[in-house]
Amino acid sequence: MNNIEATLFLCFFCIFSSSNVHFAGAKQTAGNITSSENPFTPKASLIRYWNNHINGDSPKPSFFLSKASPLTAVDSTRFASLASNHALNTHHSDFCSAAKLFCFPELAAHSLEKHGDDVNFAAYSGKNFTNYGSDRLSGADSFKNYSGGDNIAVDSFRRYSRNSAGHDDGFTNYAGEVNVADQSFTTYATGTTGGSGEFTNYNTDANEPNGRFTSYSDKANGRSQTFTTYSENGNTGDQSFTSYSKNGNGAPNEFSGYGTGSNVVNTGFTKYGESANGANDSFTSYGENGNVPVNEFKGYGDGGNGAVYGFKNYRDQSNIGVDSFSSYAKNSNNEKVNFVNYGKSFNLGSDNFTGYGQDNVGGNVSFKTYGQGQSFKVYTKDGVVFAHYSNNVSSNGKTVNKWVEEGKFFREAMLKEGTLMQMPDIKDKMPKRTFLPRNIVKNLPFSRSAIGEIWRVFGAGENSSMAGIISSAVSECERPASHGETKRCVGSAEDMIDFATSVLGRGVVVRTTENVVGSKKKVVIGKVNGINGGDVTRAVSCHQSLYPYLLYYCHSVPRVRVYETDLLDPKSLEKINHGVAICHIDTSAWSPSHGAFLALGSGPGQIEVCHWIFENDMTWNIID
Repeated sequence: MNNIEATLFLCFFCIFSSSNVHFAGAKQTAGNITSSENPFTPKASLIRYWNNHINGDSPKPSFFLSKASPLTAVDSTRFASLASNHALNTHHSDFCSAAKLFCFPELAAHSLEKHGDDVNFAAYSGKNFTNYGSDRLSGADSFKNYSGGDNIAVDSFRRYSRNSAGHDDGFTNYAGEVNVADQSFTTYATGTTGGSGEFTNYNTDANEPNGRFTSYSDKANGRSQTFTTYSENGNTGDQSFTSYSKNGNGAPNEFSGYGTGSNVVNTGFTKYGESANGANDSFTSYGENGNVPVNEFKGYGDGGNGAVYGFKNYRDQSNIGVDSFSSYAKNSNNEKVNFVNYGKSFNLGSDNFTGYGQDNVGGNVSFKTYGQGQSFKVYTKDGVVFAHYSNNVSSNGKTVNKWVEEGKFFREAMLKEGTLMQMPDIKDKMPKRTFLPRNIVKNLPFSRSAIGEIWRVFGAGENSSMAGIISSAVSECERPASHGETKRCVGSAEDMIDFATSVLGRGVVVRTTENVVGSKKKVVIGKVNGINGGDVTRAVSCHQSLYPYLLYYCHSVPRVRVYETDLLDPKSLEKINHGVAICHIDTSAWSPSHGAFLALGSGPGQIEVCHWIFENDMTWNIID
């Protein structure tokens, strides 16, 4: 008998020894186990755990049980053994597939190095383009609807169009409407002469768009690059441009409508246009109408000669936002930088200009109608002109309520039978995943100090999108609790049960909105039922975090009222959904910039705030 078989036998023995084992297993009647299901699966184990830790009067919700791991009993034991021996990474692909995890697919071993003709790629995705178009003379390649509508779009372009001459590349509707995009362009168009690269509608309407351009167009001679409606209406995500147009000669770059209407997209430009000769770059409507756009320019235009950079309507009409310009146009010769309508935000953001235009010889920097709470450090004393500078932008939250979807937050008085109201988009945007069995989760690292080991387990390369996703989730879970908050991140259903019962006791019930019918539409409030008699009570709310396995951020929520209500079709008045809403009575500790106050026009502690429980989120309450 090998080690895994011995472990499995011991596991079976322990379960059989339990007084709560049902040897007949699954057709889970009312959550119990009947004869057709293996009693040793993670789901069967969860049902027993519920029976042992939740009072018998509490119903077993099918939506909660459905999140149990689909692993077989044998696989569960096998992967738990691998995890305890720190060897799970050796079976990464098998583990991801069997456990239904969120893992980036491995790129196809696909090289088009010898492809010499003009190509039109339509409805194409998940490919690795290495040495594609290198040394091409003229011609054009077109990518249309590339990776469009994918759940997880992972593409890699390496040494693409390198050393080509007069070769045009066009990306149209690239990675649009995808959920979690990971695009990597490495040494793209390096050393090219002439030609053009055009990105149109790139990552438009994407959720978590992540793009990396490394050594893009470096040492290019007269090649133009255009980004039009790049990351428009994107949700979170990161874009990085490293060594973009470095040592370029007469290479114009244009960013139009970049990040327009996006929600918290972070962009980093590092050594952009460094030592460029005669570059002409323009950023038009960059970050316009964005919600908290974050942009960082490091070493942009450093050492450049005769370059012209223009920022027009940069971050105009955005909500807050943070920009950092470090060593911008430093040590340059005859460079001209123009900011027109920069940062005319609705709500005050922050800017930091460090080493800006320092030692710039013969050039000039101009700011026209610039309005922000600024910080200019070590910038050139000559050649900088500020015209129509304003340091008191509006902070009227009502102006920017367009950044909060209608219906996402509402007042308690709306929960009255017969009220017509807008439902927000309550659909789950996360990739589908399941919990892991507790015997696996407890053997997996989960801390910032072990972040490298977590990356290794899930095959995340350093600086990859997956590495960023993992790091972000771990950091949020390790963030200190807010005043009066008790919180815990859980990766197993058993851990969630433990947390909820530790706060509320064993007499609990878990609820979520029944379905997504009515999402983004008008609905009529039907019969309303206040949980715990409609009194102010406690709750435990659990929200998904983006992570390889199903991870929830659970926290105690004191002083709330929870409601269940039928949702009716406005025309037929027939029931289409059964919603769960939670109203926070005490908002005094919330940030003044919280979306609820932007939408409802108030401030911390002045009003109660209600919201729906979205698909796959949940709230735990004391049973009535």
